[in-house]
Formats: sequence, structure tokens, C-alpha cells
Amino acid sequence: MTRDLIFTALFIFAILLLVHPRVLAAFRRFDDGNRARIDAEINDKRDSVAHFRHTLKLAEEQVEEITSFTASDERTGQPVTRWLFEGETFATERDARLAREDQVRKIARGFYMDLPAALAARKGDDRLGM
Repeated sequence: MTRDLIFTALFIFAILLLVHPRVLAAFRRFDDGNRARIDAEINDKRDSVAHFRHTLKLAEEQVEEITSFTASDERTGQPVTRWLFEGETFATERDARLAREDQVRKIARGFYMDLPAALAARKGDDRLGM
């Protein structure tokens, strides 16, 4: 019974591979993604600042993106491009990006401020008195 099930599954898999070459391409993309992830993990083990880079990436995912929109200039009435970040309008994209970068750093800094207490709680050790 089990042998028949295995042979049937292998037969269906072989038919899928023959009929749909896109299946092979999907497997290749999956394998390439895994290889890239494994290589990145190996490189991160050698990199002393990889933890900071990952923390900033995680914090960046938590902050909304900057959006641009066209509005009328208050003085001239001409259409101008403005940038919006967290409900605040900025005249230049640089100012909006600086505000976003400050927010990302603030979230990452908060993570490192909470880290000692989290590690102490994880060990069941409350020597920090937090």
C-alpha cells in the first residue's frame, strides 16, 4: 500500500517535470534563494557589525515609506512636489529622508536599550533590577 503510494507520487512528480518546465525554473529560483541566504549567513558570522545592520533593517521595515504628492505652492499657486512622512509634509525629499532615518535610528536605539532586560529575563536572571 505504502509502496504504491510512493510510486504514484513519484510518477505524478515526473509527469509534472516533463509537462511543465516552469516547475524546474521555480525549483532553481528556490535553490538560488536558499544558496544566497546561506552565503549571507556565513558572511554575517564573519562580520562584526552584522547585528547592527540587521537591527537597522528590521527597524526600517517598521517605519512607513516616504510618499510624494503634487500640491499648489502657498505663495505662487504653481504645482510643486511635496513629500509626506508620518503625516508631516516636507518641502524637500532630503528633509523627509532625514526625518525617516531619524525615526529608524530611534527604533533601533530602543531595541538596544531594551536588550539587556530582555536577555536577563530570558536567562531567568533579574540582576539588572529592571
